[in-house]
Amino acid sequence: MSQTATEWPRRHRLTVEDYYRMGEAGILRPDERVELIEGEIIDMAPIGTWHSAAVDQLAALLHGALGDKAIVRCQNPVSIDDHSEPEPDFALLRRRSDFYRTAHPRPHDLLLIIEVAESSLAYDRDVKVPLYARHGVPEVWLIDLEGRRVTRYRTPADGAYTRVEEPPLDVALGIGSLAEASVELGSLFTD
Repeated sequence: MSQTATEWPRRHRLTVEDYYRMGEAGILRPDERVELIEGEIIDMAPIGTWHSAAVDQLAALLHGALGDKAIVRCQNPVSIDDHSEPEPDFALLRRRSDFYRTAHPRPHDLLLIIEVAESSLAYDRDVKVPLYARHGVPEVWLIDLEGRRVTRYRTPADGAYTRVEEPPLDVALGIGSLAEASVELGSLFTD
């Protein structure tokens, strides 16, 4: 049977299992900064100094605001589906006594995803945010360091977020579904 031109080229989408086997086999080095997005291995942008400082500062703010109300996972994987395992800057997780020792968190475990963009804004906004929406992640914050703004994405439906807003930076922002916890993000942008 011949194959039509519309069937080629075909992509081979990797699974999360394939991705881990590549790491175990040494195909992916332990120090490589990559993530699996929709079956493709994607190089992650280098972490600049402003990005590093913002992540450290935000970690302190989140830990201070949340206490033991949620687990704050910083730059570690979340398993979105069998073909995607992104590494967001932050994932706020439902409390679990084993701290997800047996498996990475899945979308139903996620309260909030935070991506910090210094050089990765277009990728985070156009690839990762829609991925999170398609899998029902309830809320995503995209912190645009260069643009000095935060975009808050909420209420996923039909593969997109139905509520998108840019809150003022001088007002405390409620953290996901944890109404009693909030952070003021304006300090991330001060020189």
